[in-house]
Amino acid sequence: MRVALFLTCVNDTLYPDTGRAVVKLLTRLGVDVDFPMAQTCCGQAHYNTGYRHEAEPLARHFSDVFGEYEAIVTPSGSCGAMVRELYPRMGERARAEGRGDTLAATLAPVVPKTYELTEFLVDVLGVTDVGAYYPHKVTYHPTCHGLRGLGLGERPLRLLRAVKGLELAELPGAEECCGFGGTFALKNSDVSAAMGTDKVRNAESTGAEVLCAADNSCLMHIGGTMTRLRTGMRPVHIAEILASTEEEPAV
Repeated sequence: MRVALFLTCVNDTLYPDTGRAVVKLLTRLGVDVDFPMAQTCCGQAHYNTGYRHEAEPLARHFSDVFGEYEAIVTPSGSCGAMVRELYPRMGERARAEGRGDTLAATLAPVVPKTYELTEFLVDVLGVTDVGAYYPHKVTYHPTCHGLRGLGLGERPLRLLRAVKGLELAELPGAEECCGFGGTFALKNSDVSAAMGTDKVRNAESTGAEVLCAADNSCLMHIGGTMTRLRTGMRPVHIAEILASTEEEPAV
């Protein structure tokens, strides 16, 4: 199967190891992974901040770059939800504004074949045991876009439970937002920080060494809070856990 890795802006700029982990994991599972060099932002930041027309050229470019692939895999629930949930809305809005069906037709091909990593593993490849090894106590935070937008449900947890050596601790208040929310963290910084503190205190109560999630943007926010509170915990993307093996263990 030939798939494209949609890495996203945050991962490409700040967390390239997550992208490397996805390639390592999928290659181990027999998937042919391409990284289209022409990929750019999917337009989520613009769209969510109210610049909806400005997001349209980015969405068109996304479709041009990724349209030829059988599947598009991203280690980001938020960017995956942008394509799956909001690209159709962009097309509908253009139609309602009297601009015809061109945008909707351009974006339609990429919508159903864009997958967040864990749903691609479970739903498309049909695997939960990916041969991973990670001898640490871990708690899992379901990020908002993955939980509410994509409906990832138990998929990440099923994958984590199958990791050799991993002890999974249930996170109290797991379904509560961590407080990041993109520009929300800037516009409502006091509220965002308070929500982050609640999330980290709950994680700390589990006794876990690691908090993992499927979105590095949320992990960035949570990790900064962990540092300020001096918890000794660390944030790790789920892809890096699943890519870890006994022969090549992740830290």
